[in-house]
This record gives sequence, structure tokens and C-alpha cells, in this order.
Amino acid sequence: MAQGVGVSGRRGAAREIVVAGGGLPGLALALALRQALGEGVRVTVCDPAFGRADAPRDLRAYAVAAAARRMLERLGVWDAVASSAQPIREMVITDSRLADPVRPTFLTFEGEVSEGEPFAHMIEGGGLLAALREAAAAAGVVLEASSVLAAVPETGGITARLPDGRQIRADLVVAADGARSRLREAAGIGWVGWSYPQSGIVATVAHERDHEGRAIEHFLPSGPFAVLPLPPGGPLGHRSSIVWTERQSEVPALLGGGPEEALMEVERRFGLGLGPIALESPLKAYPLSFGIARRFGAKRLMLLGDAAHVIHPIAGQGLNLGLRSAAALAEALADTMRLGLDPGGPEALETYERSRRFDTLAMGAATDGLNRLFSNDALPVRLARDLGLGLVDRLPGLKRLFIREAAGLRGRQPRLMRGEAL
Repeated sequence: MAQGVGVSGRRGAAREIVVAGGGLPGLALALALRQALGEGVRVTVCDPAFGRADAPRDLRAYAVAAAARRMLERLGVWDAVASSAQPIREMVITDSRLADPVRPTFLTFEGEVSEGEPFAHMIEGGGLLAALREAAAAAGVVLEASSVLAAVPETGGITARLPDGRQIRADLVVAADGARSRLREAAGIGWVGWSYPQSGIVATVAHERDHEGRAIEHFLPSGPFAVLPLPPGGPLGHRSSIVWTERQSEVPALLGGGPEEALMEVERRFGLGLGPIALESPLKAYPLSFGIARRFGAKRLMLLGDAAHVIHPIAGQGLNLGLRSAAALAEALADTMRLGLDPGGPEALETYERSRRFDTLAMGAATDGLNRLFSNDALPVRLARDLGLGLVDRLPGLKRLFIREAAGLRGRQPRLMRGEAL
């Protein structure tokens, strides 16, 4: 691959941007910039997984909110995955202890934000990642099968150093290299966060009866147990994804037995409403944490996705938050470059930081607060939250407000999230 040459200060010359990390936000950013600016920007996405035919497939399923779906439609990606996406038509919230014989429903949401537009779709991560990667390559994004060891700012540019000794001279490096971002740490950007005493356990469950597009969130003392609808298929005809929050101390015992013991534990929480069940994929646990960078960038470096923020999965908003940041960063960079300004300069970073800081803090605080409220078995707390859920269920206007929030349609959204071109 030819080395890029940063060209700060020359109006009309192609800019060079390197994205370290080929996850969903990083690829979405790269694709958006190429579609908006064409040959005016050269984008290289670096990720070792690009060169591994045996790279593990992402078995997680994500709730793609309506605003994120509009973004993917504008990027031309949604049509490639629409047939494997399951609309969420209804959301049901229950609150009980694990041994309770009845799980009372305290709150239900209809699943549409407008006629014919669901507030979210469930989609498996592997298919969405493959579609974004293919679209990015077709748009002229260079997919480099390598990590970025270091990003060294210099006069008029920044140099991305690869493990094999090659260097890419660029105007800007975007660190999308995960929650333990090496580039963020090397830039001296602080991180505020903590680990939860919980793990998230995910799996795909096959079941006999149709879920009819219904998502269920069971609030249990150890944390929420979400049943999220997937498209038909599997050995029993129907499928759902589970996101099971459990005390970390319990996880070794829950996952340490054989398949029969794992299925029994899932059945206790999944319930019998969808008939007999089977595990279509093994249980996989992830430690849960909260974190946010003190700044979303440094000199010629910007943070994206988990490198900038990590939140609890209780509301299923992690991917949507990352895509919103990708849309906002793409907008800031495209507008800056159209004015002939340097995408690695302070103007673009300030615009990005201003557009994302409050929303990120608000979403992080909301998910943290919900987890602390609903992972609590104290009787007064349970009574208060169940009363609150019941009141919300009786207020249609407030329910519509919540569903638009979950759909990502409240507040000022980046142009891509509104389905508009950059």
C-alpha cells in the first residue's frame, strides 16, 4: 500500500485519514467520508481482523434504533441486511424475583415511532459488519490488515506506525481501537470509569413459538434478562437473542457446567411463554463496565466508539451511541474539509466534542442509573420502581417520549441520523 501524504493548508488537495479499528463505528465513519467527499479524501482503516479468514464471527445481536437504521439506509448498507433484520413490534417490561411463580407486566411499549417504522430492529453483528466492510471497500476505503502501533503528531500531520515498520502519513488518525485504546493512552487522554460487579452473558436461543416481534426485559435482582426477537430459523423454527446480566461471582458456576446445566439456567429465566427452547449458540460472558474519555481527542487524534465511551447494555444503546458519534464525526470532518480547512485542526475536534459530550454523558448516566435501580432487591426500592413503571404505562404521552428516545429521534441528530446526505 502506498503511503499517504498529509497536505495541511492546500485547498482542494486530497486529505488522508487513518482509522485504527475496523468495528462498526470505524467502518461507518470511513464509508460516510468517502461517500461525501469522494476522491477529496483518502481513508485507510487498519484492523488485523481484515487479514484473518478464521477471525471469530461476532455472534452478538444488536438493537439498531430507527435513527441508526436511517443512517445505514443513507449509506446504502441497510438493503444488504434488511432481510436478516427483525423489527421490534412491542416492548414488555416485567419485574420479579427469579423464584416468583408470576412475572407481572408493569409496562408495555408499542414498537412504532411512526406508521410502518419500528423504533428498532434486531440484527446479528456478523452480517452487519460484513455488509459495512463490503460497502467501504466498494467506496474506495483501503482496508489494511494491520493494527496501528502508534500515532505520532508532527508539524502539519500525523504518522501512523504499523507493526511491520511501515508508516502512513495522514492529516488525522481516528482511534476506534476499543475500550482499552492504546492510542488514547499514548495521547495522555484521561479515562473516568468503573467496573460493574456484573457480567453480560449472551447467546442465541431457539424456541418453538413465534415471538411476534416482542422484546421482553425481565428485571431480576442480579440484573436485567432481555429476550430480543430475531428472524425465523434455527432447529425449532424461531429464534431470540438473550442479553443476561448476572453477578460476576455467579458466572463461573453458571458457565462451568455442561450444556444441559446451561440450558436449565436459561430456562429458569427465559420462561415457558415461547414453548420448548434450545441453545443455538453457547453462552458467552463479557465483563461490564462504564467509562468515558475526559476528552474526545488530542492533537490530530480523535476518539470513536468504545475508545471514547463504554456504557451498560441495559438499554441496548451501545452500538447506537457509537454510530451517532460516527455520524457526528463524519459531519464535522466533511464540513471542515469542504471549507478547505484542516481535518486534523482544532476546529473539527471542537465541533465533534461539542456535539457529542452532553449526549454521551446523559446516556451513560441514564444506563448507569437504570442498572443501579433495577439490580436492587430492597423492598422499598422495588415498590417505588414498580409504582413508577405502572404510572408511565398509564401516560401515553410519556410512553411516546420514551419510545422516541429509544429510537434515537429526540434532540438534534447528525444529518446522517436524520436520513440526510452529508
